[in-house]
Formats: sequence, structure tokens, C-alpha cells
Amino acid sequence: LHYWSNVQPALARLQHASEQIRLRQVNEVWLSMPPTLAAKWFAPRMAGFLAQRPDISLHLGATTAISDFERDRVDLAIRYFDGEDASLESALLYRDEARLYCAPDYVKELRLQTPDDLVRATLLHTTLQPFWKLWLQHFSTLSDTQIDTIPRLHFDQSLLAIETARYGQGAVLSSPILTETEMRDGTLCEPFACRLPLTKGYYLVHHKSTPLRPAALALKNWLLHVSRSESALRTAHFVPHDNP
Repeated sequence: LHYWSNVQPALARLQHASEQIRLRQVNEVWLSMPPTLAAKWFAPRMAGFLAQRPDISLHLGATTAISDFERDRVDLAIRYFDGEDASLESALLYRDEARLYCAPDYVKELRLQTPDDLVRATLLHTTLQPFWKLWLQHFSTLSDTQIDTIPRLHFDQSLLAIETARYGQGAVLSSPILTETEMRDGTLCEPFACRLPLTKGYYLVHHKSTPLRPAALALKNWLLHVSRSESALRTAHFVPHDNP
């Protein structure tokens, strides 16, 4: 038993090294990210990478689970966190901020002219951005008691909260990169130019001690190029909704 406990870690390292050598010969890449980000941000852009690199086979995992680079088959992951992890190489894709979105008809129905008017709204609360109280304390004159009595619906997936807001059932705080389609087609609007900076963001990560294979490096470089070229455009194209 003592002998096996000493040998087992060495065998595991040998197996891992063997697997890495085999995978270097394979033109495939495994990418993991949260489901809402995969659906709302990556899916519309995925064809761009595949058109540029048709020789690479992309495997996408949409999950809320944090990838274990030593155990799971994953080359790259996009994580929503502060970017601090000593074991990871982290590259910022997008800094995040809490922006308020709702359907244009909802703005008219509730006569939302200032953040104080949200006292009449339903707040759609997500685990990704649970910052309603902080947002309202920062941008409104409502008391804590008034804030606490505003009705709320709670969602564990931002995608569901965004859809609920799109159907005029409340107001949601969300990342701008998750609401691009709805803002473009007019099913959501940003009624107030009130944006709360956050300490977290979307980071592209991989294990620091494991060199990226060529296919994974190509995907990493493409993702960084897309994020950098789009960030400036996103900042420059904000047009506030005309209040009724």
C-alpha cells in the first residue's frame, strides 16, 4: 500500500504527459464558458473563427462548473471573476459593469423617467449580477427600506432573466455583451445612462504550467483580437433611450 501511494502520483504524471504529447498531434481545441455567454456572445461569432481556421475542430462546453485543467479535457476557458488565480494565465476579454435593461413598452407602462421610478418596477435578480441594492443606492434617492420592498424575481441563469425582461416582465441588471442582440433589434433598451463598474470581468484562462497547443493558441489569439477590436466600438456607440 505504501509502495502504491508513492508510485501512483508518478504514474498519473506520466499518463498526463503522454496524453499531452498525443494531443499535440491533434488539430482540435476544447473551450469552456458559462452557458449564457456561449449563447449570447460566442455563438454569433463562432463562425468567424471557423471560417478563418477551417482546419481546427472546435469543441465547446457550456457549463457553470469551473474547469479543472489538470483533470478535464479543456484547453481554454472563459471565466467570470477578478482574474486573480496564481495557477492560471489570465487575459482580460471584457471588463464588466452593471447596466439596467428593460423592454421599451415597460419603460412607457411604468413611466420610468429616473431611477427613483424603479420603485414601481419588478427587479430581475441574477446570481451573476446581484447588485440591485448597490445600483439603486448609487443612482437613486430611494431609501434602503423603499429598495428592500421592491418586488424581485430571482434567476440562476442570466439568459432567463434577459428573456423575462424582453417580454416586459421587469428590469434586469446585465453585462452589455449579453444583451447585444436585444439592443440591436430594439426588444430591450437602456433607459438610464447609469453604469455601475464591477471588479469582475470575463477572462480567458488556461493552466500556467501547460503550454498551449497550436490550435488552442490560435483560438486564444483570435478571442483576444475580437474582444479588443469590439470593446472600443461598444463604448462609442451608446445611445440612451428617449424617455416617454
